[in-house]
Amino acid sequence: MSSYAQVRPEQRTPIARYRHSLWLLTERDLRVRYSTSVLGYFWSILDPLVMAGIYWFVFTQVFNKNVGNDPYIVFLLAALLPWMWFNGAVSDCTRAFLREAKLIRSTRIPRTIWVNRLVLSKGIEFLASIPVLALFAILYGAELNADALFFPLAILIQAALTAGVGLLVAPLVVFFRDLERAVKLILRFLFYASPIIYGTADLPPELHFWAAFNPLSGIFSLYRAAFFPEQLDWFAIAISAGLSLLFLGLGLLVFRRTERAVLKEI
Repeated sequence: MSSYAQVRPEQRTPIARYRHSLWLLTERDLRVRYSTSVLGYFWSILDPLVMAGIYWFVFTQVFNKNVGNDPYIVFLLAALLPWMWFNGAVSDCTRAFLREAKLIRSTRIPRTIWVNRLVLSKGIEFLASIPVLALFAILYGAELNADALFFPLAILIQAALTAGVGLLVAPLVVFFRDLERAVKLILRFLFYASPIIYGTADLPPELHFWAAFNPLSGIFSLYRAAFFPEQLDWFAIAISAGLSLLFLGLGLLVFRRTERAVLKEI
C-alpha cells in the first residue's frame, strides 16, 4: 500500500486530508509548546500534581477528611487529570482564532481543525499523564478492577464534550471579547461545582439528581470506577453522554453559522 505522502492531493479523501492536517497542526502545537522547555513532558503533569498535593495535604493532614475514597490522592488524580484536559482545551479555544488569524485567513483547510487540534493536543497530554495516575495507584495500593475497561468510553465522551464547548466558544469570543474573561470565571466556578475534590455521593441527597446534569460528573465517574467501583453512576454517565452530544451538535451549528462572519472579523 502507498503511504499518505505518496498519494497525490487530488486522490486523497476529504476525511484523510482533514485527519492529516489535524495531526500536522497538533504535532506542531506540541513541538512549539515543549521545544524551549527543559522539563518538557513533566510540565504537563506538574500543575495537576501540585494541585493534588495541596488538596491531599489540606483534606488529609489539616482537616479530618470525610469526602472521597481512600487512597485520596488516587481519588483526586482520577478526576483532576481529565479536568486539566477540559480546562486547558476550553481556555485555549477562547484564543483559537485570534492567535492564528493570519494563518486561518490564508489557508483553506476546514476551520474546525483550529479548535479540534487544541482538543487533541491537550488530550494527548492527558494520555501522557495516565502513567502518573498508575504510579500513585501502585504506591498507595489502589486496586485496578474490571471497570477500567470503561476508561476509553470516558475519553470518548469527554472528547465530544470538550470539542463541542470549544466549537461554541471559539467563534463567539471573536465577536464578544469579554467572553474570554467570562469563560475563565465559569471554568473556575465549574472546578468547585464538579466532583473533583469530592465525589457525587458526598453531596447532600437532594443534590444527587441535579449534580448528574453537570456533564463532567458522569465522565469523572467512569474514570474513578477503574479504582473505586462504587463511584460508577450510570444515570450520571447517560446524562453526560447526552449533554456531550448536545454540546457537540450545538457547537457545530454555531460554528458553521458564524464561520464567514468570523473570517471577516479577524
